[in-house]
Amino acid sequence: MPSLRANGITIAYDLDGDGDETIVLVNGLADDRTTWATQLDDLRAAGYRVLRYDNRGIGGSDVPPGPYTTRMLADDAKGLLDALGLRGVHMVGVSMGGMIAQEYALAYAADLRSVTLACTYAAPGPFCGRMFALWDDLARREGLETVMRDVELWLFTLPFFEERPAELAEFEAMLPDFPQTVDGYLAQLASIRSHDTTDRVSAIGTPTLVLAGEADILIPVELSRRLRAAIPGAEWATVPGGHGCMWEHPAPFNEAVLAFVGRQRAAAAG
Repeated sequence: MPSLRANGITIAYDLDGDGDETIVLVNGLADDRTTWATQLDDLRAAGYRVLRYDNRGIGGSDVPPGPYTTRMLADDAKGLLDALGLRGVHMVGVSMGGMIAQEYALAYAADLRSVTLACTYAAPGPFCGRMFALWDDLARREGLETVMRDVELWLFTLPFFEERPAELAEFEAMLPDFPQTVDGYLAQLASIRSHDTTDRVSAIGTPTLVLAGEADILIPVELSRRLRAAIPGAEWATVPGGHGCMWEHPAPFNEAVLAFVGRQRAAAAG
């Protein structure tokens, strides 16, 4: 497992493929870099090099004391890209990763060729804010397995629960060995509770796709629509599934990302 020091911490990462352009995948809350398994093959087959990494607070990366902010996590990503000598990348962030990608696009636009903001928002608002307060309480009182049993209900759609019991059982079997401590989880959770780019997101000038699972109830689709409306020239797409659309329906998710990234690649080539 490769790792390096950046922004004062050790960051674990994987850099796969030999394409001449790089897609950087930015994880959501409580996700490590292995959660992109259903995206990796398609992205590499399309001719891209793929960078996956563990945010601070999970997996093989350091877990310094929290709370964290999405700008702090964006600074970690900047340190990693600088250390690897990567520029002109396509950044794809999901959920918390989409918030990190917003901060990256605002602070380090020169590094980016495009940015995809999936299943995410500019600010949590009263609905998501209450949900995250509940998860904070649950984590402190009951531990992460209980939190993730609750999150599972928000991630997937009714057909997934009814028609794909083997995959559901596989997901649930991972919960006792979750790759994150309670402290790491709470530190990351603080970042999405405090994230707010409402008054700044209009300054994003990088070509942007805002993508949503059409049945997302964890970060309601309307919040993603508002994010898209606030970013000048941002494109919009929906794919089947809910908040976990990248796992429930990886093919259309991957196709939407690759179609957008491919347009930016072609535009840059003239």
